[in-house]
Amino acid sequence: MRTRFLAAVIVWSALAVSSQAAEEVDTFPVVSVLSSDTPAAASQPAENCHEASAPGQKDSLATLGETAQEKPQFVKGPPLPFHTIEGYGGGAITPMAYLVNPGPKDEIFGYPAIAFSNVIAGQKNLQAFTYTETLLDRIELGFGLDRFGIGTLGSDIQKATKVDIGRNDVYLYNFNIRGLLLEENSFGLPLPAITAGAHFKVNDGIADINRRLGGALSGIGYEDSWGIDYTLTASKTLVEPWTFQRPLILTAGGRNSEAANLGFLGFGGKRHTTFEGSVAYLPTDWLLVAYEFRQKANEYSEIPGLVKGEDNWHAIDVSWIINKRLTLVAGWGAFGTLANTTENGAWWLQLKYEF
Repeated sequence: MRTRFLAAVIVWSALAVSSQAAEEVDTFPVVSVLSSDTPAAASQPAENCHEASAPGQKDSLATLGETAQEKPQFVKGPPLPFHTIEGYGGGAITPMAYLVNPGPKDEIFGYPAIAFSNVIAGQKNLQAFTYTETLLDRIELGFGLDRFGIGTLGSDIQKATKVDIGRNDVYLYNFNIRGLLLEENSFGLPLPAITAGAHFKVNDGIADINRRLGGALSGIGYEDSWGIDYTLTASKTLVEPWTFQRPLILTAGGRNSEAANLGFLGFGGKRHTTFEGSVAYLPTDWLLVAYEFRQKANEYSEIPGLVKGEDNWHAIDVSWIINKRLTLVAGWGAFGTLANTTENGAWWLQLKYEF
């Protein structure tokens, strides 16, 4: 049933993207709106990512109308940031402080964004459908539905214990809320954008696996099929001579969590605070390249051959900004140990569309 639902969502998303993307083939001049000469805000990698003005000309927009009181026309900016696999704004595996697809500052609702990601590793795989909506240019609501294929874990458990766990995947439901605490360059100072988030996660499958194993996972630290991550993220966009006048986006943050492998293996009873960050660069208006790092903590003790310690995650992203609504992201990841296997050659694609 869930597989049919996921397939229907993918087909619907593809039809929506193809029908609307055909109407908009123009790209957005990213460098003109990611300028250090303009006071930046945190809803995108610069304040005027969703404004029509050139750097330093935001206040002069009213003069373009027939009267000085005429409201500037809203113009959509570049479709940055992307969606993480957990369903909020960032790269593939780490957040950025910029919120996804905000609308005009004087309107309650921004515009939705959807994405589908497919990750293929050596033995395991992941499919993620993600959705975000930004409110009041300050609050980002996000949802992520992740299917995690556990690969050879089931067969290895059966060989070691003679127990059939009865499934080859688990589902993780992510409910996210992030709030913009500080706009970029606030108070006339070169400050980063700062965003705080809470991420409520529910695992469908791990409790059943633990039950079939007679509570074996509980013996190594498993406590719940749900948990909450807390994040605090800072991002700063630089456009300087040493960046060749192209946007360089630096992000760093912390995460407090009790999740084992993001929650795909459930949640323990000990909270850990870890570091995560990224460096992204736009050499052209249509190309973004990035490196991401996500520190991992060991929530569980080990079961030799079945559940090993977690490793830090590394990812490299290359994105084609097709137009001001549509992006295609390709990536490579080194994820280290995921339960019973080492996954250091993962590849993924993400198609993201902003309404």
